[in-house]
Amino acid sequence: MIVTIITFILVFGILVLVHEYGHYYFAKRAGILVREFSIGMGPKLWWHRKNGTTYTIRLLPIGGYVRLAGNDDEDMDELRPGTPVTVQLNDSGKVVTINASNKAALFRGIPLQLVDCDLTDGLWIKGYVNGDEDQLKNYDVDHDAVIIERDGTHVQIAPRDVQFRSTSLSARMMTNFAGPMNNFILSLIVFVILGFTLSGVPTNSNRLGKVNSGSVAAKAGLVAGDRITKVGNATVNNWGELATKISSQPGKRVRLTYERNHHQHQVTVVPKTVHQGKEKVGQIGIIEEQKTGIKARLLFGWQQFIQAGTLIFSVLGSMFTHGFSLNDLGGPVAIYAGTSQATALGVNGVLNFLALLSINLGIVNLLPIPALDGGKLLLNIIEAIIRRPIPEKAEGVVTMIGFMLLLLLMILVTWNDIQRYFIH
Repeated sequence: MIVTIITFILVFGILVLVHEYGHYYFAKRAGILVREFSIGMGPKLWWHRKNGTTYTIRLLPIGGYVRLAGNDDEDMDELRPGTPVTVQLNDSGKVVTINASNKAALFRGIPLQLVDCDLTDGLWIKGYVNGDEDQLKNYDVDHDAVIIERDGTHVQIAPRDVQFRSTSLSARMMTNFAGPMNNFILSLIVFVILGFTLSGVPTNSNRLGKVNSGSVAAKAGLVAGDRITKVGNATVNNWGELATKISSQPGKRVRLTYERNHHQHQVTVVPKTVHQGKEKVGQIGIIEEQKTGIKARLLFGWQQFIQAGTLIFSVLGSMFTHGFSLNDLGGPVAIYAGTSQATALGVNGVLNFLALLSINLGIVNLLPIPALDGGKLLLNIIEAIIRRPIPEKAEGVVTMIGFMLLLLLMILVTWNDIQRYFIH
């Protein structure tokens, strides 16, 4: 169990780190202030501030986020009129720290009862010193000033020139797309790594790589290098088709047509009946041809990536065409259960699970749902079509509705997962 928990934390951490780093990197590149880079949600466990960004690890493993300047109004929640704060000045008399937390104390701080502030354009703060209404003071605020939020997190203020909406539309679109893009890149890299960990990669060819000694195939005279072209009257073009045809006929006489040295031959075999769970399958003791070259391993990684993506799209498509069920979805609990199964398969099992989760996360995040990256990209596309910015309030309302729906869905999915894996 401990190994599973550690593996889950590592897999979850890698997925979130890679995804959010995509947003972070392209935001920084576009001159957008990244106020916070968080792995996890909820109460803060650890934080470190560097170059204007606060890096945090939070308690709940249900996601992560980057706080981009101008994409939230949390400053207004922290700094409402009447809020007691403490400000710290630099040598020029400008405010460099605004402390709204009772968990931190400022050296030589000036206590204020806040009256008003503008940390976006004018960069000033006004309040009553020591709460005395006869001592109303107005202070200029430094461009790079820091707010200490109620939970003790230090974040930089968000002046207009470093806000998300102040950059070009193309830069915003790239920033929104970069998270899923990073997940696709991670998935492809891991699948390629898997290709290099195998002794040989399957070719999906109908050519035999090995014939087990004493097997049904060996007794029938088949040898490595033979290419099976037909099973009965059905043509088989690859290993998948060949394996399916043979496994579906346990204990039955089957005529195989195969090619050896450019000549066609036929032989009749009776696949051995093997029990796999409650099913009976046929086996004749043949092994798929494998390759060991670098090109083959790279191609294997690419093919696994495409197959995984195709599978996820087909599942999403079936949800819309055949009806939606919570059992089609999985949250952190399902990921933990999957991690447990993957851990039992060893390092390769965990890597395969990581690659599948990563491409899954990338595709799901591109769905055109408000609050997801795909929803943000949809708003960007609408802005490009109408050739004017979407009003901030309208965008905020749409995003909030999407966020609340996603939160509700997350709660339902998590409860369903708990019932599925731990109660029933």
